[in-house]
Amino acid sequence: MTHADSSGREPASGPDFILERELMAQGFAHVAGIDEAGRGPLAGPVVVAAVILDPENIPDGLNDSKKLSAKRREAIFEQIILCARITIVSAPPETIENLNIRGATLWAMAKAASSLSLPPDYALVDGRDVPGTMPCPAKAIIKGDGRSLSIAAASIVAKVIRDHMCTIMDADAPRYGFSSHKGYGSTQHMAALHSLGASAHHRALFAPVAAALALEK
Repeated sequence: MTHADSSGREPASGPDFILERELMAQGFAHVAGIDEAGRGPLAGPVVVAAVILDPENIPDGLNDSKKLSAKRREAIFEQIILCARITIVSAPPETIENLNIRGATLWAMAKAASSLSLPPDYALVDGRDVPGTMPCPAKAIIKGDGRSLSIAAASIVAKVIRDHMCTIMDADAPRYGFSSHKGYGSTQHMAALHSLGASAHHRALFAPVAAALALEK
């Protein structure tokens, strides 16, 4: 029972709990929101979070993580982990190389859903795709982090965790500036990649990294 939602509409008021309430009324008691952070960067893992919110204790301020400041994301993240069921799965560069970025993301999404301590009855997945190995029925929601509070919560958790991982990457390879650009192809990052070559944190199949690796041969 897998569906895709072709609508890209995002309510002006931001995400709400309507989709979750509708599913609960159909008998799906535990609805998980699933989102990722880090599909586009040239380095670091793609991180997926699955979150089941407590309908009676939903943190205030949930929204698409991209619309929140880093400080606000951190504060809401602290609230989420106190009152929700959460799993976090990261796919490192090696997995991205083996499965490609889409495959690695879908793998991590299915694993995150399967690893929740409270098995989900249904999952709302941000984006266009639903993994084929989900442990429950699921629906893809385009721009879901702006429509579903559960997906918004997952987007915040995934983003905060990945940003923390970038800080660790920065400590390991400080000359690349991972803490500032988070692995995206900024001017600073591209200059470092050109002068230093690729690090162990880079995604070998992404074109700028592959070009840097080719120059090293």
